[in-house]
Amino acid sequence: MKKFSLFIVFALSITMMSAQIKFGPKIGFNASKLTTSLDSIKTQFKAGFQFGAFVRVGNRVYLQPELYYTSEGGVFTKDSADSWKQSITLGSLDIPVLIGFKIINTDFVNLRILAGPAVSFIINKKITDLNSVAGPVQKANISNANWYIQAGAGVDLWMFTLDIRYQVGLNKIIKEVSYDGKNVNFNTSNDVWIISLGLKI
Repeated sequence: MKKFSLFIVFALSITMMSAQIKFGPKIGFNASKLTTSLDSIKTQFKAGFQFGAFVRVGNRVYLQPELYYTSEGGVFTKDSADSWKQSITLGSLDIPVLIGFKIINTDFVNLRILAGPAVSFIINKKITDLNSVAGPVQKANISNANWYIQAGAGVDLWMFTLDIRYQVGLNKIIKEVSYDGKNVNFNTSNDVWIISLGLKI
């Protein structure tokens, strides 16, 4: 948390000399995938959504903190004699703090790159068994606070702003589960593709 605070202070110092401020609402869609280190278990993407708001401080180099609610998750499948399939849906409050640079910077069109850390606080969890055999993942196995790095590119057209990002998990969102009668390392990361549309005010 200390490093995260230092990053914010550093980013603010970069943008103070050109402190142009924009803000607005944003909505988005995502494709998330919960991975596991167990070769016997297959994983697949799950579609989700997000909505919230952003603030952009600066001009060519800018700081962009955001706050939004995200729905995401993944699907685990084990194909065997005791096959099971679980769908995991997570609802979280996400707070990215991004530094961006405008490669093209005009009054009506901007082409941007951006990257930075994000913290995610899970506020609801839903686990659904998709066949008659119960899977091993329980709500208690899922970490409530998780760290990520986001990176991507965006384009602004007049008052609209469109971003495409990839989000990489920095910690294991599921470390261990009770599986086949013993505790095993699940080593689950949550990696996400995000596309979002915002309105600059």
